[in-house]
Amino acid sequence: MRPFEDLLKESVAQHGHLCAGQVIGVRMSMLGCKLIGIENPKSDGWRKKIMVFVEIDRCATDAIQSVTGCSMGKRTLKFRDFGINAATFLNLETGEAYRIVSTEESRKLAELYASEEPDLARRQLIGYQQMPDADLFHVQEVNVRLEEWEMPGPARRKTTCERCGQIVRDGREVIQDGIALCRPCSGLGYFEANAPDVDCHLAGGLH
Repeated sequence: MRPFEDLLKESVAQHGHLCAGQVIGVRMSMLGCKLIGIENPKSDGWRKKIMVFVEIDRCATDAIQSVTGCSMGKRTLKFRDFGINAATFLNLETGEAYRIVSTEESRKLAELYASEEPDLARRQLIGYQQMPDADLFHVQEVNVRLEEWEMPGPARRKTTCERCGQIVRDGREVIQDGIALCRPCSGLGYFEANAPDVDCHLAGGLH
């Protein structure tokens, strides 16, 4: 694994600014990779053997993506919206996995490492870089329930929504009263349509 300073610099360049979340994400990734026996997750020999589950959509997740090279497009970065600053690192070859949680106690402990710094954000930024992993994280060895259609590669399962006809991939359909539906048709969508479909020609599309 490359030095922490190099990984943090690269992550900050991608994320856009230096913050405590970047430090946590980089350190979390370094520890997670070490625990599952992956030295350089971006190298050809390792990049197809790692999968990461993130549980929050905040700064640390960008850092995890930067360090590990995992991404949603490659199907190696999975988002579970739990609102917890945590990630699980899985070695797809061995099945070994560890869930790493950023501890709430570390916020207070950061003061011990930068007590002379008056600004709270600065104390955390400095403290998170210096405190040992045992103070910064809680670690559990876990078993990850991973369905076949969640693996990287082509879609292993496709279902047609019986209401709108949309193809739903990777086991994301919903069964209601014995009928397969996409999530919007099942009432689980994140949006509500305001009007009929927009004519792309009228909207000034490219063609």
